[in-house]
Amino acid sequence: MNTSWVRHAINEINADFQRSADTHLIRFRLADYAGIDFYLKDESTHPSGSLKHRLARSLFLHGLVNGWIKQDTPIIEASSGSTAVSEAYFARLLNLPFIAVMPETTAKRKIEQIRFYGGECHFVSDPAQIYSESLRLANQLNGHFMDQFTFAERATDWRGNNNIAESIFRQMAHEPHPVPHSLIMGAGTGGTSATLGRYIRYQGYNTRLMVVDPEFSVFHDFWHQRNPALCAERGSRIEGIGRPRVEASFMPDVIDEVMKVPDAASIAAMLHLENILGRRPGASTGTNFWGMMQVAQRMREQREQGSLVTLLCDSGERYPDTYYDPVWVAQHIGDISHWQQQLM
Repeated sequence: MNTSWVRHAINEINADFQRSADTHLIRFRLADYAGIDFYLKDESTHPSGSLKHRLARSLFLHGLVNGWIKQDTPIIEASSGSTAVSEAYFARLLNLPFIAVMPETTAKRKIEQIRFYGGECHFVSDPAQIYSESLRLANQLNGHFMDQFTFAERATDWRGNNNIAESIFRQMAHEPHPVPHSLIMGAGTGGTSATLGRYIRYQGYNTRLMVVDPEFSVFHDFWHQRNPALCAERGSRIEGIGRPRVEASFMPDVIDEVMKVPDAASIAAMLHLENILGRRPGASTGTNFWGMMQVAQRMREQREQGSLVTLLCDSGERYPDTYYDPVWVAQHIGDISHWQQQLM
């Protein structure tokens, strides 16, 4: 093993981290929710444009220190887009070949970004095939299957070391309600919710963790039933979150509540949040925001005050041909007017 190259690669990743500032925590207030402060951790400002930048960095370091990634090792990942974009970014940083195995329905803009970073896109017609096809390619090319769905929860140090949970609580320190009432988070791999839930318990915070789950995903039912064999009838229509099977990184016991969110509600919330922020978030952020508003409504009914925190996972500029196209939404998601009225 070329240990000098491994040291060089780890140094390159750490140097890239040092060049990047922490992401912003955006606060806003709503007139109808007195005493409740809303916060968005804006992960869209990472160099590769999404929350998955943190995961990709951790997965590359995990693979390097374990001896799985060597000089010239082809990197293969099963991803619907954002993780692949971020991993392509780090693969280019280390001059490694990168192949993303993804559904044919992945947003065009994400495909363009993967190719911009020098990655190759390998498409499958059935989203459930991304795992087996990734393994096949890794074996064929003598490469490394990154396998975000297995390693996401163990590649990140949940006790701290500048993870997203530590960052949120540090940035909240001088706010009116520094310890959040609730954190609201969608789950793709389950790695971020595992990090948040463990950190909350490790630090002894009185904060609840809610996971919001899209329509075609098994995490909600798994949290209630604990049946690892559950499978959804199709893949999630909200890119980046929701899975058709139970993933190894999803840790149900560190989560206080899982809420099922209709896809039409996610799109309605995404558009509503655009009006609040003055810029476009992605659809998974819409799912997060819908869950945040449900918690806020409960707090208002119970006359509670406090802070709510969720993530702005990526920019809506990645989805001009899908979630921000009314014709596409009508054809693939359906009528969202009922859900829009509930947010007024």
